[in-house]
Amino acid sequence: MLTRFAGARLFRGTACAARRAYHPHVLPSLVSTSSPEFTAKAEAMDALVADLEAKLANVRQGGGQKAVDRMLKAGKKLPRERLALLLDPHTPFLELSQLAAHEVYPEAVPAAGIIAGIGRISGRECVIVVNDATVKGGSYYPLTVKKHIRAQEIAREHGLPCIYVVESGGAALPHQANVFPDKEHFGRIFYNMAQMSALGIPQIAIVHGISVAGGAYVPAMADENIIVRDQGRIFLAGPPLVKAATGEEVDEETLGGGQMHSSESGVTDHLARDDEHAISIARGIVGDLGKAGGQPVPPPEMPEDPLYPASELHGIVGTDLRQAFDMRDVIARIVDGSRFREFKKEYGTTIVTGFANVHGYPVGIVANNGILFSQSALKATHFIELCSQRQIPLLFLVNVTGYMVGSKAERGGIAKDGAKMVRAVACADVPKLTVIVGGSYGAGNYGMCGRAYSPRFLWMWPNAKVSVMGPGQLSQVMTTVSKDPTKHATLKSEIEEQSTALYASARLWDDGIIKPTDTRDTVGLALALAARERDTGSKRGGSYTTTWDGDGKGFGVFRM
Repeated sequence: MLTRFAGARLFRGTACAARRAYHPHVLPSLVSTSSPEFTAKAEAMDALVADLEAKLANVRQGGGQKAVDRMLKAGKKLPRERLALLLDPHTPFLELSQLAAHEVYPEAVPAAGIIAGIGRISGRECVIVVNDATVKGGSYYPLTVKKHIRAQEIAREHGLPCIYVVESGGAALPHQANVFPDKEHFGRIFYNMAQMSALGIPQIAIVHGISVAGGAYVPAMADENIIVRDQGRIFLAGPPLVKAATGEEVDEETLGGGQMHSSESGVTDHLARDDEHAISIARGIVGDLGKAGGQPVPPPEMPEDPLYPASELHGIVGTDLRQAFDMRDVIARIVDGSRFREFKKEYGTTIVTGFANVHGYPVGIVANNGILFSQSALKATHFIELCSQRQIPLLFLVNVTGYMVGSKAERGGIAKDGAKMVRAVACADVPKLTVIVGGSYGAGNYGMCGRAYSPRFLWMWPNAKVSVMGPGQLSQVMTTVSKDPTKHATLKSEIEEQSTALYASARLWDDGIIKPTDTRDTVGLALALAARERDTGSKRGGSYTTTWDGDGKGFGVFRM
């Protein structure tokens, strides 16, 4: 979710391509905001958003008042206070996966114990990962690791410097089997740091408290790091383990304190007086990154706002996914000036495709207006190919029950036509963004750039659902295959619970649940990051993991 501060403006890159010669059609609004249907939908969505805001407010409290009091008594800044000091004043912070680990473990682990997101520091966009020491001492649960790695993945894709605000006890030992040994476990964090540093993506660490065991490698692997005097600690093993292993008795400060590491071991590069001083040093380091941090780029002209208020999205979509709505009404409340140049409007009408700008940045939009037929899939495939050829990012607005089934559809080639769309999504060599505004079911999830198809970002609205099939189809299938009504009801209930946005977000199947009214700004920020990559790095000779310069690998073989 996009956190706004007073006077905040979105990140900007150049958007010269956004000033198009043609004049896209202004989408009319056919929504009756006084109708009973609109009012009922709006009230249902308002309630869901209010519940989301309450949950997010609770997450922002961290691990509880006792843990907060301990940090304050020690003279430390709280994790979110450190973050606020690190960011440039009056700039937004896009926080990722705020509801990670929600009701996943027997004990509460708010936000999976880390704050992760994208913010601006000394004029440069950075990925920031903050250990929340009020949550289980900042220890790493399996989903903490997953969230940390996802933030690094975003940094690598966009060439963004990484800032690690460290205070962690390392791996949560009761979960070590799911934290330590596998490919995407704790060690991958340090692997990623090494890889990104080799690619020229800066890695900077600020050690505010304990950084022990595997966690000690975060500052040790950083290009440049800072430690707070009499507060930061870095050691591979703490005093109790040292005594057990070697018999040596040593206190924490002597073993791994800031003075020792800054003057003797050389593990740290800067010794700070306190939290504020450490953050000030970090801001100075980011300011001195030069081209390694991505050159700041001039902003585009101020874009037109949509003609219709975003608040109307609540009444357009609602929470009952069985109620149809026209995705053009959603598009009209997201894109600049509500202008949309629709592509193949009269063909494959259950999918909407076309070109628009969001916050000045050009984008190709693929949006569902019903089930996917062969014509819909072919239209989407054609449009995705165009965007890939023209190097225009893609935005998928998802509300899909899947591809059409039945003998007529099968004889018409729905399997191969659906596969064309899936292949196009998989191979399109442009940044892809996905917002699930309703349902994302079955193979429709694949064709509409679900998580498996590596969108740069994937967000869900609080009413969104993700599942192998819709609840209606699920009920019918279960009635057919199960003669035990109790088993049928139990499984149906389990699958319905597992399809909710909250369940998905808690497990990091997305990058966070966003309010419908935040969609325009959130998408605009993501497009700004993509534009920054193109403007500052498209000819960087492979410095980063991706190159967005039109030299894509193509689409392979389409089954005709």
